[in-house]
Amino acid sequence: MNPSIQDREFATSRALSASPAEVLAAIADPQRLARWWGPNGFTNTIHEFDFQPGGTWIHDMHGPDGSVYPNRSVFVETGPQRIVIEHLETVHHFILTLTLEPAANGTLLTWRQTFDSVEECDLVRPYVPRCNEENLDRLEAELKLLTHPTNP
Repeated sequence: MNPSIQDREFATSRALSASPAEVLAAIADPQRLARWWGPNGFTNTIHEFDFQPGGTWIHDMHGPDGSVYPNRSVFVETGPQRIVIEHLETVHHFILTLTLEPAANGTLLTWRQTFDSVEECDLVRPYVPRCNEENLDRLEAELKLLTHPTNP
């Protein structure tokens, strides 16, 4: 029996109170992306970021315990309503597809992470759904900076 794509992916959606253009801006700007990318407690060092089809994104994610996770990706599509990123690592190779749909109060963001196999997906199942939700929480906080900036 061939497994379906749903057996090797994680998908979640989030209604965001920002326009698709504002959400895209928080993804396409490497300084902003570095602030919100990753689960709670993670920080990022971006070494290369070329936000265009075929462009490279190389960054290190720094875990709260001091661990460093090198990441290498390529942008397959870059919007305005769909961003596709291929995470090129041999361990945890996946395709991340973000869709930005206009909604009454902003944007419906769908985050779909598709792995090469069910086995690979099962290896990360204990933490990826929670981490993806934390990532979206951090994006939401970044977007609020647009409408409620803090005074210096």
